[in-house]
Amino acid sequence: MGQALEGVRILDLTQFEAGTTCTQALAWLGAEVIKVESPGKGDPGRYSSPGKPGVDSYYFIILNCNKKSITLNLKSDRGKRIFFDLLKQADVVAENMAPGTLERLGLGYDVLSGVNPRVILIRIKGFGTYGPYSQYKAFDQIAQATGGCYCTNGYPDGPPLPIGVSFGDIGTGYHAALGVTAALYQRDRTGKGQEIEVAMQDAMVNFARVGMMNYYKDPDTNLRSSYHFSTAPAWVYKCSPGGRDDYAYIYAGEQPVDMWDKLLKTIGREDLIGDDRYSTSEARGGRRDEVNQLVEDWTQKYTKYEVMDILGKAGVTVGACLNARDIHSDPHLLERGMIVTIDHPHLGDFTLPGSPIQMSNSPLTVTAAPLLGQHTIQVLGDLLGYTEDTVKALEAEGVV
Repeated sequence: MGQALEGVRILDLTQFEAGTTCTQALAWLGAEVIKVESPGKGDPGRYSSPGKPGVDSYYFIILNCNKKSITLNLKSDRGKRIFFDLLKQADVVAENMAPGTLERLGLGYDVLSGVNPRVILIRIKGFGTYGPYSQYKAFDQIAQATGGCYCTNGYPDGPPLPIGVSFGDIGTGYHAALGVTAALYQRDRTGKGQEIEVAMQDAMVNFARVGMMNYYKDPDTNLRSSYHFSTAPAWVYKCSPGGRDDYAYIYAGEQPVDMWDKLLKTIGREDLIGDDRYSTSEARGGRRDEVNQLVEDWTQKYTKYEVMDILGKAGVTVGACLNARDIHSDPHLLERGMIVTIDHPHLGDFTLPGSPIQMSNSPLTVTAAPLLGQHTIQVLGDLLGYTEDTVKALEAEGVV
């Protein structure tokens, strides 16, 4: 069997992160993703947070694997006509431009569906295309802040805290990819495409729903008191040799019921089993500092990997805090194929995270992100029959 989305062609107008995450996920699943970029500049992500001079940024490289790149001036009449010719052979158009940009280019869904009634348009916006906030610009942190994530993160007596990873962008991208796959499935039944919209704020509200759960018990509750502060042990504990990231997260709450006892047996504190002062998570939460110190006195004798191995085998929920260096060499992730090495035309062997989705009958090979316009001649030749001389003439006109 081929890849799951083999035969699906996507015209990718996305840039930066949320949109590129969506199309990369679909590319990993087998879709042919043709990244349509402006001549000369391309996706601004190519030169965002640059690494080596004259080389696409690491930011771009990790978000655009398995794609093709063509350059096309969508502001020119000829460029737009070429885009429409490509559109006739496409299944999906993806965009995450600033509010109103697609319409100003004359590429709204009414126009696209007029050219190809089967086309699916996926639109990723900070706040969507309608509603009081729809004209506001947004990026990852704005989405997390307005989606409830920040207010569930932090210390009870402190301010809302930012979250270090960009799941405002990444998470929205995967929501969008889910919408695209659902629309493709529905189109198989109806023969019609449709417009899909995913607002980053909406996606973050979805992610924050469990973190906001105590709101239903008390609308005035401080949500930053949830999770880590409601029980013990439920925190990150120092491990040997005491470096910046030498920690392990350990949780021993009420479920399963014997988790606390298993932890005590493993760390040599069987004497506390059955002690009413520690028998419930509520009781331990009232003695949080004492409990945390008890656990940390043990964890500091071992590395974070040893703590994870010892407690994990004992049936205690535990996770070593892996930093980027750890992740890229982690034996478990390597065995699962989550960390892969690609051959980049400018960087050579380059190791990065691959696809988190594995399908038994849909084999996956991660390929390098394309150079700007790398596939212009190939795509226009294969899909539209253009000769190399024709493409070069278009380049001279500034169309590609």
